[in-house]
Amino acid sequence: MNVKEAIAVLEAEITNPTVGLPIDIFNFVSRLTPLVNIDLLIKDEHNRTLLAWRDDEFSGSGWHIPGGIVRYKESLETRIQKTAEKELSCSVKFNPIPITMNQINCSHITRGHFISFLYECQLNSHISPNNIKPNNPGYLLWHESCPKNLISSHEMYRKYIL
Repeated sequence: MNVKEAIAVLEAEITNPTVGLPIDIFNFVSRLTPLVNIDLLIKDEHNRTLLAWRDDEFSGSGWHIPGGIVRYKESLETRIQKTAEKELSCSVKFNPIPITMNQINCSHITRGHFISFLYECQLNSHISPNNIKPNNPGYLLWHESCPKNLISSHEMYRKYIL
């Protein structure tokens, strides 16, 4: 099989890249090119920061700022709202100017290079209980200060979490 044939096989597996890629193809693409993602810095009236628990093969276990990877032909603003819906079950108001932009180079190859935009956001409503137990992926918790067990790729955000 030549390269063109191999690409045709891969493309036949992709229904609609604007809604995402099959996981094996996504991981393959992430080994070839940087991924663009957005992260949501959400504070409450007490200046606490909303963090989510993560436990996966790429980031390990720890707290992280909710975020999402931008899909093909998707605006950053759309990804902000889709991430809020998916991770928080609500919409957010946000400052359209990012607080910061960072490049992340991880030690692993798959999902190893990101261009990350951090946006200041406010919840439009109270978060619905997600019925996820503590220390399970997706568990949300307000933090008064930055936890020691922040995932390593979010260390760059420690100064914003306080």
